[in-house]
Amino acid sequence: MKKQRFNPTTPLRFMHFTHKSYALFACLGKVVIIGVLSVSTLKHAKADGISVRTELADDSLKRAPIGLDEVTVTGSRAPLTAAEAARMVTIVSRDEIDRASAESISDILKLVTGVDVRQRGTFGIQTDISINGGTFDQTAILLNGMSLSSAQTGHNAADFPVSISDIERIEIVSGPAARLMGTSAFGGAINIVTRRPKESNILLRAEGGSFGTFDTGATMTLSKGALQTMIATGYGQSDGGTENSDFHQRRAYWQGNYSKTYYSLRWQTGITSRDYGASTFYSARFNNQYETTRRIIASVAADVAIPGTGIVISPMIYAHRDMDHYQLTKGLTGAANGENIHRTDNIGAQLNANASWRLGRTTIGLDISRDNILSTAYGELMEESRWKSIRGSERKYDRKAGRTNSALTLEHNIVARRLSISAGMTAFRNTGLDNSIRLYPGFDIAYRPAEQWRLFASWNKSLRLPTFTDLYVANAVQKGDANLLPEKNTMMKIGAQTTNNTADASLSCFYSRGRDMIDWVYPDETATRYQAMNIGRLNNIGVDAQVVLHMDNILKQSTLRNISISYSYIHQNHKTDQPIWKSLYALEYLRHKFTAQADLHIWRNLSATWALRWQQRMNGYHPYAKIDCRIAWNDRRFSVWVKGDNLTAHRYYDIGGVLQPGLWIMAGAEIRLR
Repeated sequence: MKKQRFNPTTPLRFMHFTHKSYALFACLGKVVIIGVLSVSTLKHAKADGISVRTELADDSLKRAPIGLDEVTVTGSRAPLTAAEAARMVTIVSRDEIDRASAESISDILKLVTGVDVRQRGTFGIQTDISINGGTFDQTAILLNGMSLSSAQTGHNAADFPVSISDIERIEIVSGPAARLMGTSAFGGAINIVTRRPKESNILLRAEGGSFGTFDTGATMTLSKGALQTMIATGYGQSDGGTENSDFHQRRAYWQGNYSKTYYSLRWQTGITSRDYGASTFYSARFNNQYETTRRIIASVAADVAIPGTGIVISPMIYAHRDMDHYQLTKGLTGAANGENIHRTDNIGAQLNANASWRLGRTTIGLDISRDNILSTAYGELMEESRWKSIRGSERKYDRKAGRTNSALTLEHNIVARRLSISAGMTAFRNTGLDNSIRLYPGFDIAYRPAEQWRLFASWNKSLRLPTFTDLYVANAVQKGDANLLPEKNTMMKIGAQTTNNTADASLSCFYSRGRDMIDWVYPDETATRYQAMNIGRLNNIGVDAQVVLHMDNILKQSTLRNISISYSYIHQNHKTDQPIWKSLYALEYLRHKFTAQADLHIWRNLSATWALRWQQRMNGYHPYAKIDCRIAWNDRRFSVWVKGDNLTAHRYYDIGGVLQPGLWIMAGAEIRLR
């Protein structure tokens, strides 16, 4: 007898599994069809690096293995994995970080295709990071999705409260990303993702070496039921590899995650403190500069799934304070001696709501933030009755400035079997400009002609506001301009990626069209101070290419595991109505950058990594090559290593007259306790 079904349902066909805690809750009331799980054994593969996705077609189940790209990345407003994202996102994995001969996050980024790292101090004490021919102020730096960009300056953006031992991966998005991370992502963005503890343990780490350098760290993780948390601390110091480049650095960090069926809560807080000799960092005329920086960060975020609707709401509140004490000549205080003290506060809130429906995933995002600075040099002069005392100094903050940023973003993502499309627009308003609403659209598309291939194309626009340094600085070596216009950028990019058992490869080409670009320049040959200026039109055309050969799959029982080769090229076209005698940043781009790495398995747990980097910077710099090596013994409970940085002891310059050290040897050990 035929019976009427009073609660009809339609089958839900899984195209992939999300890692969100509320995924199972979203399936209630639906008939779920899941394919047969099939796992093959891979030599040297990690257990968490193997996954299988089932697809339903023509009433038959097909199995397609998925690699390490099934991780949610910052390529869109909606939570999409790297395999689904319509935008090219470069991911530096934990394995790559472990193998690298690196002392800091900056050292890791030096080997990434298309990323320019201009190191001033050693150990990443102060580093300018840019992408695809941009400048350090044009790159957004994030920690677990929270922006660390400062409205004062981008010089200290890489003051991270975590060490490389605490990082799970690094995500790099090249090109304008206003609708993803705000206008600070003018030329691209770098998101540092920390480890999520899977078990409770303690990690102790220490290393030391040349120039009186040593660094220590301790990390404790706890995983119990729905709660995962991590606490990390560290201290390091060095006499420095060059004159007046000694430093002391301290860091502390706490993060946590609490996940239930249909919601999750995440939080993080951290502090970093650095005191360092700034040598000739800002001017070759003064070789005894000194700087002290402090950074405090905090954020709380959540994901909440509304049952039966396909809607996920993701709020976040965040704040960070940057304190910067600079002395043009170490020990000399007062404005007349070039001493500046600044306190910059950024506080903001974000609210994303994304809905999955028949035509894809739609996201609406609202971002509001406030930038304030109290300073002895930057901003408008306050009435004397409103001056603020400065702890540890007889001086007072007598200047201030502030601006409010607000942005409304609408984005839609379509993820099909072979096609991913992401399109959106951000409406941006800033009280530091004219309070007008400006629109910044973007469009990304990815096509998968075969399982191992992905083709990309994108077009995005963005702007960047001048920093408070750009607007207000006035000293013996620099002069700002309060009438600077915001920078504007449009980038078009195409690319391709392929992945298989023997090789991973990628190739991309881009064209960026910059207008009203800001740089620090000498306007003529008689100038004695760099001046902030809108230098006109600046167009970049570039190519990024990379190939990784998995030699252990090509040559069975091979000592050589992987070979990685990458190359970046940029051609720049600059047009201006104003004469420029010398550029400090924007015109000093990397024309050529070549890197090569080789990973070797020597014997049992003994391995070695060799790295070569050759680059040529424009505007008067000599090209140089640098060779590094790391030899390590890695066991389940401990690791010991020896690193050699700049084995040829070649002296070189990354920026201005800041000479980099020669050979640098470090040895260290790491112990894991359960």
